[in-house]
Amino acid sequence: MSTFYLIRHCSATGQEPDAPLTEDGEQQALALAGFFRDIPVDRIISSDYTRATASIAPLATSKQLTIETNPKLRERILSLEPRDDWFELLRHSFTDTSFRLPGAESGQDATDRILSVIESLDDVNGTTVLVTHGNLLALLLQHVDNRYDFDTWRNLSNPDIYRLEIVDNSWSVTRVWTVPACG
Repeated sequence: MSTFYLIRHCSATGQEPDAPLTEDGEQQALALAGFFRDIPVDRIISSDYTRATASIAPLATSKQLTIETNPKLRERILSLEPRDDWFELLRHSFTDTSFRLPGAESGQDATDRILSVIESLDDVNGTTVLVTHGNLLALLLQHVDNRYDFDTWRNLSNPDIYRLEIVDNSWSVTRVWTVPACG
């Protein structure tokens, strides 16, 4: 059995690859490490974007693990240019997975990209943490269970955690993160 914890990064200052975590994001990263305190983790693989690696750094330190980076876990490229209609384009891309703007990725392209990471690891026993971004995570969730959709993406928290278990080629996914109370 392979177990994956799929993590959406903590709150960041922006969408740029080098955008750092906000102060809240830094506290969220500590909360992530706390969440995994009693959960064995064998491997951590993260998007190479700063907000992703910074989100998981406290966990890596506490478990004495190296963060492996993989550009296949980067956020999906919806458009090469800023678009005022990006929200509607994103909504549409969940119902038409082949929809693609020029030079960008379709939902299916992005799903195939993250699946290639998981499929390269799914015969490994143990627990792997994968740190990625909201759209890519939501597309993967939709692939595993079509009840996950655009509204799933819209309701993801920063951070968020889903557990993916693969047993005899059967995949199941469950949200395991609860947003800590403030104060």
